[in-house]
Amino acid sequence: MSRSIREVSVALDFGTESYPVGRMAMRNGVIYFEYDDALIQKGIEISPIGLPLQRGVVEFPRRPFEGLAGVFNDSLPDGWGRLLMDRLLRSQGIFPDSISSLDRLAYVGSFGMGALTYEPDISVSDGQEFVDLDHLATQTEEVIQGSSEEVLTELIALNGSSAGARPKALIAVDNDRRHITSGAREMPQGFEPWLVKFSNRQDGSDAGAIEYVYALMAKEAGVAMPDVHLFSSQNTAGYFAVKRFDRDGNIKFHMSTVSGLLHSDFRIPSLDYEDLLNLTSMLTKDIREVEKMYRLAVFNVLAHNRDDHGKNFSFLMDEKGGWRLAPAYDLTFSRGPNGEQSTMVMGEGKNPRISHLLKLGDEIKLPKKLIAEIIDQTRAALATWPDLAKLHGVATTNIKIVSRAMQEIAK
Repeated sequence: MSRSIREVSVALDFGTESYPVGRMAMRNGVIYFEYDDALIQKGIEISPIGLPLQRGVVEFPRRPFEGLAGVFNDSLPDGWGRLLMDRLLRSQGIFPDSISSLDRLAYVGSFGMGALTYEPDISVSDGQEFVDLDHLATQTEEVIQGSSEEVLTELIALNGSSAGARPKALIAVDNDRRHITSGAREMPQGFEPWLVKFSNRQDGSDAGAIEYVYALMAKEAGVAMPDVHLFSSQNTAGYFAVKRFDRDGNIKFHMSTVSGLLHSDFRIPSLDYEDLLNLTSMLTKDIREVEKMYRLAVFNVLAHNRDDHGKNFSFLMDEKGGWRLAPAYDLTFSRGPNGEQSTMVMGEGKNPRISHLLKLGDEIKLPKKLIAEIIDQTRAALATWPDLAKLHGVATTNIKIVSRAMQEIAK
């Protein structure tokens, strides 16, 4: 990345068809955007709240997304992915602060999450070599410790534009889940796109197993979940992996987070589940999707998942412009900012209880019988935590910590 990019073209590639979205240009440190007439004529809204369809040039504010609209910021990796890129830049004698948001979008190119693509495409290529997860985990640990530069390009290619603090890789898995290869780009016949996570410095060796058990409980609670798997490991209780829901064979879906749609900084808790439910209703116009979001709210609160910020909820849009709630992801035990729920429940963040969930359900006019059924189903699913956690290798200490936290909420 030797030259600064001043203009980026944006397109939507749904796998079956592709068409232009618009152009971004930087002048004097400010990024401007203009929709393509063809998209305006189609009437497809990629960001109906934060960047609604309109003619003319739009100027993006510098905050909270470094001069980008939220929908385009969603394409950029953060946390682990940004760490990798910044380390690679430094190894080449380039200061990360000298790289603009347009440079970073060009780096994502045609191989980001969702359906948005960016030209010019200067993304790092990957091969089709088979992947050893234990070896990959060792490489990520070397990068975290700052002791390796040789593996940066490989890890960047495998990370794609996936977000989040924990190290992760985009992989391709065959039907029997025995063979794994890189999955950020083209995949061999018979393989499907998945994402696998590794531990960071804050995680214990059973972090993958905890997230896997949470996914099993969420599915039992009726939460819409993607396929998940716990890959075996010689070093930990296992590597948690999830099938990518922005892909279905050759079909791609446009994906945007709540943070991106609302142009809301996920690092500053400001959302309430009432906001998320209203957004779901507005986007999907489907009460069944609203119910899915409510189920997720109930699960997050009762399961003590307090890392439920705006980046951890997403929506998917198809080639016709139809929206639906994406399957749930990043469900695990967490204490949240200052011990509070990142997304409040009817104004309560520190100690949300079942009473707040009941009020939330009433507020969006869900039937009282359905509200009670969802809460009972979730509590029954969470009651399986001790046995499932033990079965999948979660440490006894962590089993007790999570159990106590869940019991406190259920009072």
